[in-house]
Amino acid sequence: MRIAIGGFQHESHSFAPIPTGWQEFIKPGGFPGLQRPATLVETLRHTSVPCAGAIEVAEAAGASIAPLTWCFANPAGPVTAEAFERIAALLIGALSDALDAGPLDGIFLELHGAMVAVGFDDAEGELLRRVRAVVGEAMPITVSLDPHANMTRAMTGLADALVPYRTYPHVDMKPAGAQAMRLLLERIRRGRPWARAFAEVDFLIPLTMQCTMVPPMSLVLEAREALAAEHGCAELAFCFGFPYADFPGCGVAIAAYAETQGAADAAVAGLKAYMDAHEAEFAGGVAPAAEGVAEAIRLAAGASRPVVMADTQDNPGGGGHGDTTGLLAELIAQDAQGAVLGLINDAESAAACHAAGVGATIPLSLGGRSDGVPLAVTAVVEALTDGRFVSTGPMSKGNPADLGPTALIRVSSGVRVIVVTRKMQALDQSLFTHIGVEPRAQKILALKSSVHFRAHFQPIAEQVIVVAAPGPVVADPATLPFSNLRPGLRLRPGANR
Repeated sequence: MRIAIGGFQHESHSFAPIPTGWQEFIKPGGFPGLQRPATLVETLRHTSVPCAGAIEVAEAAGASIAPLTWCFANPAGPVTAEAFERIAALLIGALSDALDAGPLDGIFLELHGAMVAVGFDDAEGELLRRVRAVVGEAMPITVSLDPHANMTRAMTGLADALVPYRTYPHVDMKPAGAQAMRLLLERIRRGRPWARAFAEVDFLIPLTMQCTMVPPMSLVLEAREALAAEHGCAELAFCFGFPYADFPGCGVAIAAYAETQGAADAAVAGLKAYMDAHEAEFAGGVAPAAEGVAEAIRLAAGASRPVVMADTQDNPGGGGHGDTTGLLAELIAQDAQGAVLGLINDAESAAACHAAGVGATIPLSLGGRSDGVPLAVTAVVEALTDGRFVSTGPMSKGNPADLGPTALIRVSSGVRVIVVTRKMQALDQSLFTHIGVEPRAQKILALKSSVHFRAHFQPIAEQVIVVAAPGPVVADPATLPFSNLRPGLRLRPGANR
């Protein structure tokens, strides 16, 4: 048996200020760079990405692997036409070469599901269309997805099974890839596709309300599991949606793959009915930055563990550039003590720190590259690194990070900042430990993240406070200037009913 494996991951924010180009796939922060066939398997097999799980299952089954192309870029604005076409061409070219080398029994693809490219709002649907055009309708294809996928009817129809991760924070990326590969092997064995059904849910869910560690989303996943078992689904795919993509397919969606059409239809209808009945539970808000900082200072005064703050609206994992300074300015203004903020993505300031050296005191116009609002600080350079480390946390263990020249600076008596050259969401404690900061020993940890931080930081936190400081990953998507969403989609859970 011979199986092709490849991937193309990006989560695209239609309103983010900076587009995603070719170079962002070549050197992404926190993940391997673009892989071609010769390096894909050995580079990815020890990481946390879905392909690692797929490779493991395929090899255990005795299958030979035909590697294609794999790449990832951190969430940002839509993928440029150049980057999309180059990467799609690499993947399709590698697939053509694999077919020339011998017959293929199936294809596994690691996709995100929320990629928007210039010219293709449903970029994964377009990529799958191109793959199908090469291999035909009979070729078994399974796909892993991020649950933030804006899963579309086209994607559902073009793949034999779509398998989203079950968790947010995404601690099951590798298991999702493994499950998608197991389904691919089963699809090859059975010789025919499953019946499939698809439905969209008619309200957007704010990012901060999508965490599967707590209700209401944890209860949705329980309902999903029960319905999948009841109807004998090979897969009941539930995607939370990425509520920052301005196209008709944006939003929560459900797809079922089952033995009969009746079973697939019933599973989808059951989960949609659950979501409709519990819609109001998905409404929620976050604290303004000033209020959140005041509460963090109050709690930290008597805490034995760090108070963790999440700067959700500048989340690099949601399309933020990781460089806004609203929360940092508030920490300084309120004289927070024992606070460390990670990270500010500012290559110019990082370079200035490296040029000055450890111990130097220098003026910086820090951050604000994406929104034009930098913060003037006097910085004491406390430590410098090359920004390279291997992640250790439950979400990204084994993933190589390369954030470029990195600096730890003190900007007030009580506030320090980690400044990097390439952005990465603060989802792993290694971001801090690699530069000599022990997270557990801090009074306040301010993180550029919405939810992923919880996997590695919530266990050490006295309390978590999610705050809204300026940034494009708005806590309330209804405030965005959408113009292309489908009619009837509610921008806030429970609104307009």
